[in-house]
Amino acid sequence: MSPPDPMELLPPEFVRLAADLDERDPLAACRAEFVLPEDVVAYLDGNSLGRPLQITRDRLSAFVDHDWGERLIRAWDEQWMDLPTAVGDLIGSAVLGAAPGQTVVGDSTTVLLYKLIRAAVDARPERCEIVADTENFPTDRFLLATIAAETGRTVRWIEPDPATGVQLAEVAALLSDRTALVLLSHVAYKSAYIADLPAITAAAHRAGALVLWDLCHSAGVVEVGLDTAEVDLAVGCGYKFLNGGPGAPAYGYVARRLQDELTQPITGWMGHAEPFAMGPDYAPATGIRRFLSGTPPVLGMVPVEDMLELIQRAGMPAVRQKSVALTEFVIGFADEVLAPLGVGVASPRNPDRRAGHVTLEHDAMRTVVAELWRRGVIPDFRPPRGLRMGLSPLSTSFTEVATALAHLAQLLRAAGG
Repeated sequence: MSPPDPMELLPPEFVRLAADLDERDPLAACRAEFVLPEDVVAYLDGNSLGRPLQITRDRLSAFVDHDWGERLIRAWDEQWMDLPTAVGDLIGSAVLGAAPGQTVVGDSTTVLLYKLIRAAVDARPERCEIVADTENFPTDRFLLATIAAETGRTVRWIEPDPATGVQLAEVAALLSDRTALVLLSHVAYKSAYIADLPAITAAAHRAGALVLWDLCHSAGVVEVGLDTAEVDLAVGCGYKFLNGGPGAPAYGYVARRLQDELTQPITGWMGHAEPFAMGPDYAPATGIRRFLSGTPPVLGMVPVEDMLELIQRAGMPAVRQKSVALTEFVIGFADEVLAPLGVGVASPRNPDRRAGHVTLEHDAMRTVVAELWRRGVIPDFRPPRGLRMGLSPLSTSFTEVATALAHLAQLLRAAGG
């Protein structure tokens, strides 16, 4: 006998609530603009890799036929040379709260982080410490350890409570006239905790330090406001909530007031004042362009442009409102249906401090996630016992989330949860 339909095991009020929320969702029509394969029952990993837009499939085909196929190398002069700053400005206006001329696209997140960390600490040669936290994404921590060793600096590590994230008081306790840089993630990749970006930035500035924010889990799902908060530096990726596809380029933000002061360490031809002069010596370009290094990833910027256009049509306030509603729906279900099965919520309860994903914890999650994937329900697993549900507001429906939760509850019951 085949197992019962998971949806039949859901409390009826959650089925009705999901349908009602979809009916009233002002962004519901956006979902149809994405590629939605039939064998994917529910996709809950948009904070790792966003779904592609249907228009991107058409644009990439046209790009091969026309921009690349017909214009060939002429396209560099006609459009491609300006793409890193043009798309950067679009990212700035659509999701970062950044005025033009401060955001540039190029390199991977890791490379851009390296460049801006080095530029920041080199700009404060008299200061010997960097403040960071042990719960940050591995790349950020690995790079800091390497750069500290390269430059003879010490990393002062905050050990935050994973459930609450980095607190202002924890940062302030380590700030001094020895602090060159504070590096933190705006949104914690495990719990989705939103750090107090404005207050932490202001505290670092009072100590004379620079601040670099990792925006990988916030841009496109949380309103950021870099200019208003007077942020110094930021880096984010293009493949999560900006839906740029696997390996999509990252972007870097450098506040205009710092652009002439900072020297980026990976000097390449694209960041030269005259890239086609092919001269013997390096002379940096003016403005944000000086933070480029090599040839820009032109193909990778096409999907990002498409997603940014959709975000602008929807508006970040509406995107954020739906994100909160989606995560509230998950937490409500977890409290009523999953908690009796031994599941705990490892994300903040306060929606003002919670971004676009919810982490649920249970000892059986590793095997449960593997089975969910086999069923076409795709969250991700985060060791040691976390299931992370990444809810992209423009491509995710409430019924889709309810379906995933129904499968999760069925599997946990079968596992003896």
